[in-house]
Amino acid sequence: MVITVFGLGFVGLTTSLGFAEYGHKVYGVEINPERLSTIKGGKLPFLEPGLDEALTRHLGGNFTPINTDLLAQAVSESDAVYYCVGTPYGKDGQADLTYLLSAIDQTLAVRPQEKYQVMVVKSTIPPSTTSQKIIPHLLAKGLKVGEDLGVANNPEFLREGHCWDDFMNADRIVLGVSDERSAQVLRQIYATVKEPVYCVSLNTGEFIKYLSNTLLATLISYSNEMSLAADVIGGIDVAEAFRILHMDKRWGGATMASYVYPGCGYGGYCLPKDTNALYAVTKTAGFDAQILKNVIATNDHMPEFIAEKIIRAIGSDKSQTIGILGLSFKPGSDDVRDTPSAKIIHALIEKGYTHICGYDPVAISEFRRYYDFDIEYVNSYEEVLNRATSLVITTAWPEFHDVKERTQKPVVDCRYMLHSN
Repeated sequence: MVITVFGLGFVGLTTSLGFAEYGHKVYGVEINPERLSTIKGGKLPFLEPGLDEALTRHLGGNFTPINTDLLAQAVSESDAVYYCVGTPYGKDGQADLTYLLSAIDQTLAVRPQEKYQVMVVKSTIPPSTTSQKIIPHLLAKGLKVGEDLGVANNPEFLREGHCWDDFMNADRIVLGVSDERSAQVLRQIYATVKEPVYCVSLNTGEFIKYLSNTLLATLISYSNEMSLAADVIGGIDVAEAFRILHMDKRWGGATMASYVYPGCGYGGYCLPKDTNALYAVTKTAGFDAQILKNVIATNDHMPEFIAEKIIRAIGSDKSQTIGILGLSFKPGSDDVRDTPSAKIIHALIEKGYTHICGYDPVAISEFRRYYDFDIEYVNSYEEVLNRATSLVITTAWPEFHDVKERTQKPVVDCRYMLHSN
């Protein structure tokens, strides 16, 4: 295939040479004459191990660096045009799309009318940018997305200093696509890779990139906040504490999905107690730990959010019977202390939904002992499926995976377990 790549910075040059390594013909567009001259001379404008050798291999072969004077020729030959230009954030934190839209307009000015091409944003852009900014920009020019041309995003997950290795040995390829025709073109580009390729919606593609980066940012800031908390408490060897934290077997070789996955909020005994206690002691010592404060606030508000989600899904008929699937705070346990299901049941009752029946494989007796709810309890999965008008999964017990196969009734999956592979 033939691909044009706008921008030859870290991401653009890596993408260009990576596609060349796949066997595609690539034109790399660079408007900075000094950078372009350096690349044409076979040298990198920055330090990136492995990328220099790739440049030597493909320069003059599969990879041709150009300026905009040769843009018409490059675009006319291309099956896809990739955008790897800067999207800096302004004073309000919003992404500045000036360079991106300019590159798109330059493409449109020379685009062959008879050829279906896919315009692919690899620049990091916030979720909904493609659907709410880029597609309307194209529609305003009289273009029909999915007919005249395709639009997609293909977020990068590259670390500076490891760009080449991260591209050639990616852990996943994410393609946010607007239509099936575009998806087919992008799948062809990645046809030779062994890594899993995921075609998702435009918004999902953009969101995954931010999900990844904001998690890393949060972990770093959390660690920094804990070091400040340790300082105000006093008598704590911060470095040693973190080194010992890193020995926790929950992280050593474990899947991050154990904790980095949405649900109804955390419960049980330890997490609520310890999070609140640490926040209290740091605040008493004179430091208001904002991350901890907001972790607690988010968790406290989750039952209300979940209840609203349930009501949106099942409707306003308060005479219906809501079947609660799961009463313990997590599967594999009968612990119901601070369990999210109790808070959700309370919120639903407060909103007038009083016809509720609950089922859990092991925790019914414990739940009844801890909570004084005027609801019905049933002793089998089959019974709650029969009794309920609508069903709500609040604990991810494996036996609930087939709920949509066993009933046509509305199911609200508050644990997102039915979407998992």
